[in-house]
Amino acid sequence: MKRKLGLLAGVFMLAMMAACGKEETIKEDDTGVPLPLDVQLTVTEQVDVNGIIKMAAVVTQGEDKVDNADEVEFEVWEEGKKDDSVKIESKNDKDGLYTAETSFDHDGLFHVQVHVTARGLHTMPKKEVTVGNGANIEEAVEGEAEHEHGHADEFSMHFMEPENMKLGEAAEFVVHLQEDGQPFEKAQVRYEIWNEANPDKHDWVDVEEKVAGEYTASYTFAQAGPHKIQIHVTDDNGLHEHEEHAIEVN
Repeated sequence: MKRKLGLLAGVFMLAMMAACGKEETIKEDDTGVPLPLDVQLTVTEQVDVNGIIKMAAVVTQGEDKVDNADEVEFEVWEEGKKDDSVKIESKNDKDGLYTAETSFDHDGLFHVQVHVTARGLHTMPKKEVTVGNGANIEEAVEGEAEHEHGHADEFSMHFMEPENMKLGEAAEFVVHLQEDGQPFEKAQVRYEIWNEANPDKHDWVDVEEKVAGEYTASYTFAQAGPHKIQIHVTDDNGLHEHEEHAIEVN
């Protein structure tokens, strides 16, 4: 009997130690506020046409290297062509390091942005890459004109699609907005949702900014099948951005 009690006590202690180990992954400052997520993004900033562009992101929280991020994804696009961006999954090299590679087949100015979600936090720093001779004068002038109108490539939108969306169950949609690497606050955000089988009926959902730059809304689907969701973002300074995503409801 004593032997069994000793064994149970040992199992209990191991369970307690495991639980404590999980708690230690939540890094907080002296006031109990979670420490910010820090991402150091490095890219090959100058490369020949078709040359390999190495992309690396080191993710930390305080002194802790985050090697179990929920998402680390690199997004690349050419200057002035954000709508044609391509997303590249990263490789987890451990010790907080996430890497990927890409290349471009023509001269131009390109952007690399990494989307990192970990421990309930999100950030998405960005770098520029010059390929070959870079952008021509006409493209550069056009890019400057976009910038003068208030918002161009410095504005970023990252939609987090829920997993396993089901008919009749509420799904939570979250979009992160940033400008110049900082949370974009006090925007007017709405979700436009429709079933592809019934494209004439669109539902509009207002979104709440729960934390700086993070906009959340809940929606319950009345039909299964393929749907579209378009995110509309406006502000008082004339910004109007939108982004469309295809989603599946089971």
